[in-house]
Amino acid sequence: MLTTVSSPSKTVTIGDDQPFCIIGERINPTGRKAFQEQLRAGDLSQVLIDVDEQIAGGAHILDVNMGVPLADEPALMAQAITMIQEKTDLPICIDSSVIEALEAGLSVYKGKALVNSITCEADRYEAVLPLIKEHGAAVICLTNGEEGIPVLWEERFEFCKRLVDIVHGKYEIPMEDIVIDALAMPIGAEPQSAYHFFKTIEAIKGEFDLNTTCGASNTSFGMPSRHTLNGTFLAMAAGAGMTSAIMDARSEECVKAVRGSDVMLGKDEYGITWIGNYRPPAKV
Repeated sequence: MLTTVSSPSKTVTIGDDQPFCIIGERINPTGRKAFQEQLRAGDLSQVLIDVDEQIAGGAHILDVNMGVPLADEPALMAQAITMIQEKTDLPICIDSSVIEALEAGLSVYKGKALVNSITCEADRYEAVLPLIKEHGAAVICLTNGEEGIPVLWEERFEFCKRLVDIVHGKYEIPMEDIVIDALAMPIGAEPQSAYHFFKTIEAIKGEFDLNTTCGASNTSFGMPSRHTLNGTFLAMAAGAGMTSAIMDARSEECVKAVRGSDVMLGKDEYGITWIGNYRPPAKV
């Protein structure tokens, strides 16, 4: 299964036979007080700095979240997406829990966006999926619902089945436009969380061949040496079949982990891309 996301001049393809897709997570004010204050004041200059850092790190897609309390999130989202598309041709993942912000982002976006996200909760998917269909976007679907986030992989896989029935069966959104988030959870709180995540990925790949993703940094929350843990998790998840992740593209350890997984899984034949990333620049 191949999922495509595009800007006016660049298409990124996510799939089993494609390089692991890095969705840069940094353009997000969560936990960043100074950035939040800037956005409330209408100052989006930090967004462009974050864009540069994500591109330099190797991001293929940029996740954009403008969720700031006491701010006009729809207006910020529309402004941020317009600014980013003027600066780079990387496709965008529009990330918000606010329907109006998703709608504002999709209304100004040029190309085929990825939207983050829906769950099995009816009030969420009933509001978001018509927007997805109207704008021809792809959508990230989280394997949880009103019951919360299940621990066991079998229960997460049941949510995946429900999502396929809803998104593809009811709303007739193409299977290739569905990306399943198997929900990475903190390993420090649940020692078997990574095991159940990998099993969920394997089941989704085996049954539906859908593309998969997660918020990779969640797995190391509360632990020391987080980049090392995140890199280990990402490489193992790629081995289980995960094809993309919302991750910190500034983290050299994490980026090297997914690029290394491309080599080991035969997605980077003869290590050409790997070698190219470490070849010294030509002397002038």
